[in-house]
Amino acid sequence: MVSSWLAPCPLPLAPRIADLGDAKALRAALEGATLVISTAHARYAPAILAAAPPEARLVLMGSTRRYSRWADAHGDGVRAGEAAFLASGRAGVMLHPTMVYGAEGEDNVQRLAALMRRLPFAPLPGGGLSLVQPIHQSDVTRALLAASRHDWTGPQAIVIAGPEPMPYRDFLAAVVRAAGLGPRPVLPLPVGLLRALAGLTRMIPGLPSIGADEIRRLTEDKAFDIAPMRKVLRVLPIPLEKGLALTFAPAERK
Repeated sequence: MVSSWLAPCPLPLAPRIADLGDAKALRAALEGATLVISTAHARYAPAILAAAPPEARLVLMGSTRRYSRWADAHGDGVRAGEAAFLASGRAGVMLHPTMVYGAEGEDNVQRLAALMRRLPFAPLPGGGLSLVQPIHQSDVTRALLAASRHDWTGPQAIVIAGPEPMPYRDFLAAVVRAAGLGPRPVLPLPVGLLRALAGLTRMIPGLPSIGADEIRRLTEDKAFDIAPMRKVLRVLPIPLEKGLALTFAPAERK
């Protein structure tokens, strides 16, 4: 995961390629490594722990989905990966980002903007009062780089998120403005009805697909303390407005 503003590596490093499911190949690829940075799903943490040299520092990517009260394969995989890492005693960190936006091809704010281009209002469970704290991709990259330079003495888990939580309806309004769209009034609807209607999005041409589980997750707060991110990693996340301005550059608006 490399941000466009990063200079290319000056060292003539030969890439080593291995399937995360192939323990022997992965061990060979990581042989001699002193630092392992993985942006693969946290479910692969046990495989990386087994293959990486004992002295290697580890920077692993998790997700705040591990804090969701709604069980699913993604969150379960993150929880299992984090548990394996913390139990290993290995030096390093697992970073748990909140909703990430601003990356090329991401389907969070881009998909939301595409949906709002097709709808004259915003149907939200409970009026969209649940809290979110999205983080821009550039801050995720900065956190990864900062974590790679830190002298970890044991395993830690740190949440990385935007500057402050906000109601989802305010987040949506900010996305709408950044995308150059007119205001979209919020239409509060029961979560059960919206989950039932979510399946219809797959049947309407040009309408982004929304999953029923995504609707359910909109009903829980996703607000986090980012003091460790600031103090340990020394990364100060950019404001949502700035991140959205970067995401929806005028030349990219449709």
